Amino acid sequence: MAGYLARRLLRAASTLLGTTLILFVLVRVVPADPAVSIAGPKADPATLAAIRKDLGLDDPLPVQYGRYLWGLAHGDLGRSYVTGRRVAALIGERLPATALLAVTSLAIGFALGVGVGLLTAARQGSAADLGVLVATLVGLSIPTFFVGNLLIYLFGYRLRWLPLGGYGGVRHLLLPAATLAFVELLFYARFVHTSVTGTLASDYVRTARAKGVPPLALYLRHALRNALVPIVTLLGLDVASLMSGVVLTETVFNWPGLGRLAVQAVFSLDIPLVAGTVLFSAVLVLACNLVVDLLYGVIDPRVQHG
Repeated sequence: MAGYLARRLLRAASTLLGTTLILFVLVRVVPADPAVSIAGPKADPATLAAIRKDLGLDDPLPVQYGRYLWGLAHGDLGRSYVTGRRVAALIGERLPATALLAVTSLAIGFALGVGVGLLTAARQGSAADLGVLVATLVGLSIPTFFVGNLLIYLFGYRLRWLPLGGYGGVRHLLLPAATLAFVELLFYARFVHTSVTGTLASDYVRTARAKGVPPLALYLRHALRNALVPIVTLLGLDVASLMSGVVLTETVFNWPGLGRLAVQAVFSLDIPLVAGTVLFSAVLVLACNLVVDLLYGVIDPRVQHG
């Protein structure tokens, strides 16, 4: 187990290093001048040259990359060109809002999705099963931003029950969380249904049914647990995606999270902030993948970490 963990950590570190290199190259080939972003388009050439020298942009690229890695090793993601504040501080300020939205929507969507998936898997071929199948296919074809705007129109504009957007109490959270939970519910319902249906056709499930195992124990202890490996894999990626910031949903609802911060950074050509949010997302994905890999052995003892 220790050897497996060491190999996974080494692989994650090498992946993160490769991500920093790709990110460094991409932000350097973007047709935008950081000096212009700081001083404005009407700045004189002398001012622009002084800013480039102060930022170290005149140094050779290997020197710039080494300085970038040295800063990352000390937790320094750089400073925003627009605000002058540290990128790590800006991300830290937006993280709680994104975490609140992600945890709320994922908890609701995952719980309801697993329940619906189990019920439909237990009634294969029934009217309810076919109805949920059609509903999930249609629902997953609807763009998330359309669902969000529809909820805003119905409950914010027409009925005036909830705020149109912004960040505040529970009332501000309901619409964006419902938008994401709607997609999560449909996705997990379809995925759990497919996974559990395949497990129910296994020999050990038929044997358990023949021995008189109660239906609830059959579905939860035997079918669902053995179908959890792909579900947990998907859940880990979903957590990383939501925690990185849901760009469209946060933009539609004016939610001050990481997704909206990334959009603002792109439009203002704030390269350190763009790089910081992307790198933060990469770290989350790697961390969630590592946790999921370690959980495999707990969920299914047949999985061995060799």
